[in-house]
Amino acid sequence: ARRTTFKCILDANGAPVLMCGMEPSSQPKEDAKARKAALWDNLIKSFRLVFKAHPPATIGIALVALITAFLPVAQAWVGKLIVDGVVEAIKAQPKLTALEGFYSVLPWLAIELGLFTLSSILGQVRALIERMLSARIRHEIQTRIMRKAMTLDLQFFEDSEFYDMLQNATIQADWRALDIMRTGFGVVQGSITLASFVVMLFAFNPLITIILFGAAIPAFLAQKKFSELDYSLHTGRATKLRLMGYYESLLTGNSSVKEVKLFGLGEPILKRYLDLFWQFYREDTALNKRRSIYSLLFGLLASVAYYGAYGWIVFCAIGGVITLGGMTLYLSLFTQSQGAFAGLLSSFNELYENTLFMSNLFRYLDIQPRVPLAIEPKPMPKAITQGIEFRNVTFQYPQRDQPAIKNVSLVIRPGEKIALVGANGAGKTTFIKLLTRLYDPTEGQILLDGVDLREFDFNELREKIGVVLQDFVEYNASARENIGFGKIEALEDQARIELAAQKGGADEVVAVLPHGYDTMLGYMADEGTNLSGGQWQKIALARAFMRDADILVLDEPTSALDAEREYELFKRFRELTEGRISLLISHRFSTVRIADRIAVLGNGELLELGTHQELLDAQGTYARLFNMQAEGYR
Repeated sequence: ARRTTFKCILDANGAPVLMCGMEPSSQPKEDAKARKAALWDNLIKSFRLVFKAHPPATIGIALVALITAFLPVAQAWVGKLIVDGVVEAIKAQPKLTALEGFYSVLPWLAIELGLFTLSSILGQVRALIERMLSARIRHEIQTRIMRKAMTLDLQFFEDSEFYDMLQNATIQADWRALDIMRTGFGVVQGSITLASFVVMLFAFNPLITIILFGAAIPAFLAQKKFSELDYSLHTGRATKLRLMGYYESLLTGNSSVKEVKLFGLGEPILKRYLDLFWQFYREDTALNKRRSIYSLLFGLLASVAYYGAYGWIVFCAIGGVITLGGMTLYLSLFTQSQGAFAGLLSSFNELYENTLFMSNLFRYLDIQPRVPLAIEPKPMPKAITQGIEFRNVTFQYPQRDQPAIKNVSLVIRPGEKIALVGANGAGKTTFIKLLTRLYDPTEGQILLDGVDLREFDFNELREKIGVVLQDFVEYNASARENIGFGKIEALEDQARIELAAQKGGADEVVAVLPHGYDTMLGYMADEGTNLSGGQWQKIALARAFMRDADILVLDEPTSALDAEREYELFKRFRELTEGRISLLISHRFSTVRIADRIAVLGNGELLELGTHQELLDAQGTYARLFNMQAEGYR
């Protein structure tokens, strides 16, 4: 669990200009008392979720449960009348013939048949509604999970604790939500049925009734305890369950299968998967054995109480205290009431267990973004006139000991091409994340035309930026969509898509595809065409050029291109980026030398800044790295 503290930006007068964002800080994990206090709230949320998924179905199940609740006592009472009618008909012989005696009982038989038929119809109606509702609940939950993910900042997706929370939120949530609704209405139905039984049983013998019901309570308390243990056991497995999924994907996924086979990693990875499986199996088996032992012991206690009551009813019938029909009624009531009471307690326990698991979903849905939003965002400039300024910017990732960026100050002029170079971990990618507001600086400011980026609407800000990331996405979609996703509003603008393809070099890729821009890319479609790494990179470049962006960010844009294509692309680089601020990250110094200025980063600090020739003349870090790489070509 995490505690959130508020962090706001103030204007010169001390007034807040941004909505408060949240940053994580540690706190002790929620204790059991706090968790139990939230159960009622989570129960209400679960019913609201189910109702929203399909209101008519939810109301239908409630009505079915209400009607069904009165059927058992009605059937038991009609059964008594049938038995008493048969006894009276036997006593009336030979005055009444067997047929006349049967006719006297026939109305009650018809009513009994009607009640049985109604019960069967209601059971089928309920089963049909639940099948319909199950799919809608699954859809509602998955949609909420995905919509929540869309609102969260990048830092959540770089945090293992978040993935544990997501794992716990996703697993079992759909069927447990349905089960909460089913069990909740079952509790109402069982309570009504049991109340009608209790009224009749108390009239017969209050003491036996109390003993009969009291014998079922220990089993309920034991099951409640085991539900808590089961919840704790499964919730604590989130990380290891994700590992199991990861091992499974390594053995079955297209991206890893070649290396797994070449290095003979199949059995070692499978062993790790199996080790986790058998660990979980042993833990579950131990818990289930204990649960079964306690269930057996307390079940025997309830059985002794039941058969004691059974014997008492038979004794009363033999002694003439009750009629044969009365004996039939009370035997039926005792049998059904004990089952109803045990079922009701079991339903309460199941409701409690399901609500514990649903708390994982609601905890996830309650997460709030940490990147602050401007209360009154300032309009984005139509054209950049002053440029971008990093002013004493420091940034430290959550739960990291050292800053990734330390006190960096850099001004990028309008239309300027800046290259970022440095070793892995120097802070280059973090620099881009801060510019695109995937993160906000821990200290300092990033200004666009003199305005802090945090004062703009970040969706409008990102519209101004075209990005090709090093780990760009290969969408399983058509070539048209793969390019058009760069500006989703222009997805139907074929002329714009073709122009972007030409700029990024993807037109050559599309030209050889079997269905041109309509060709499905990737492995998921039946007729999908997979591309080489270089071809995918051209598609990603074209996607970036879909935006009429004032700022272009290229993170290793030619890493998968051959030398000839790379040369052609950068020969046109200035033409393609004319009038735009361009940020280029690359490890190839033949590439970065075309930039107006080169920024050398090391350990998060700005070590050097200048043109290619200026940095060579300075004989510093850049010159050393350049000469080292050049040596490999001699």
